[in-house]
Amino acid sequence: MMRPTIYDIARLAGVSTATVSKVFNQTGNISEKTRRRILEISKELNYQPNVLASALNGKKTFSLGLLIPDMVNPFFAELARHVEDRAQELGFNLIICNTDNDMKKEIKYIQLLRQKSVDGIIVATGVRNDEFLKELIDQRVPIALVAREMSVLSTSTVLVDDFAGGYNATRHLIELGHRRIAVIAESMSVSSSKERVRGYRHALEEAELRYDEELVLTSDFSIESGRVTALAILQRPSRPTAIFACNDLLAIGALQAAKELGIRVPDDLSVVGFDNTILASITDPPMTTVAQPIRAMGHQVVDLIVAEINEESTVKQRVVLLPELIIRQSTQALR
Repeated sequence: MMRPTIYDIARLAGVSTATVSKVFNQTGNISEKTRRRILEISKELNYQPNVLASALNGKKTFSLGLLIPDMVNPFFAELARHVEDRAQELGFNLIICNTDNDMKKEIKYIQLLRQKSVDGIIVATGVRNDEFLKELIDQRVPIALVAREMSVLSTSTVLVDDFAGGYNATRHLIELGHRRIAVIAESMSVSSSKERVRGYRHALEEAELRYDEELVLTSDFSIESGRVTALAILQRPSRPTAIFACNDLLAIGALQAAKELGIRVPDDLSVVGFDNTILASITDPPMTTVAQPIRAMGHQVVDLIVAEINEESTVKQRVVLLPELIIRQSTQALR
């Protein structure tokens, strides 16, 4: 079967090849109806432009890179899906790179994306060596961050108000009568974790409760790490009556630890997660958690980077979206 060409698309759309070219290059004054028709036909034909030739000519390749830290984490899997959906809507292909929070992989994938001549890179991982990203910015490669913030970089950023999320989760537990509340966070070098713990601390101090550093624990981002960390704190002589975990995986680990120790949730222990991934609704009991607007985050970061690629905007934007506390059966009033 012959590979579809720009001439096939023009014929089926009833337009000239010049119009098709303008849509692909995002130039000229083409109506939204015609643009959508051309993109739909391109998708139906599985049309792939000659990326290498476009790159050599200094033209757009209509491809984006996405760096995420952990594809197993449902939050990042869902985020990647929404980023891809929006990119496709705007005529861009997406290359997803899973870094496993490994600096060597981060460097390797950034280099790979440059070799692929992607038009822009979306970063959803806490890059440990920001020098590589600084170099790309100096080379005028569009970079945007999502669910992460790096103040040393001049980039557009889309994130949730992590401080508000941590505050709301802790405030909910305080209102239920809990006074000894532990928090399990990822590395404090990750901006989102730092802000969630800051919100936790503010809620405690507002309620005139002591901020106890012994109740602030850090962990890897996996269920197993959450389980091991929760086991340790739940076996202390004066154990907490509630745990706020800074992501749903850590919260699930806390649920597992409680079950192992014969501690009933929510009767003996309340647990709150963060992200509201699909897992939060199917745990036993269903988990109270802080929902991030994942779809909106994915769509907005694509819109920002595409606007920069198309030179429609030169202003770096910081978009902060509000989280929402979803109350389920893993929390209840202290008895």
